[in-house]
Amino acid sequence: QVRLVDSGGGSVQSGGSLRLSCSASAYSMHCMGWFRQAPGREREGVAAIARDGGTTYSDSVKGRFTISRDNAEKTLYLQMNNLKPEDTATYYCAAAYCTMEAGTRGVDWDSGDWGQGTQVTVSS
Repeated sequence: QVRLVDSGGGSVQSGGSLRLSCSASAYSMHCMGWFRQAPGREREGVAAIARDGGTTYSDSVKGRFTISRDNAEKTLYLQMNNLKPEDTATYYCAAAYCTMEAGTRGVDWDSGDWGQGTQVTVSS
């Protein structure tokens, strides 16, 4: 089991930036991801990063958000630029086992470990 603590949320105006962090107890064998959930809406995958650093993004954040990982510090980041009101949600980091060969393809995030969530609010 991986213990995850995410942080960095806050309130910003439209067009602003935030950087989320997720400290992990261990994640060398895991793919890492950021998800978000707004009130009344289903959880949405935002970005994911494989063990070799390969990244994937949802179309809604592509070009604005950047996911990265610092393996030495066991920390996952999400740099969010040009934030929009529709980005308002609780953001969660997640860790799930994956192989080097498959990367983030077919990762079973529901069986992984999750952070407690951090709130991001973007006002227009």
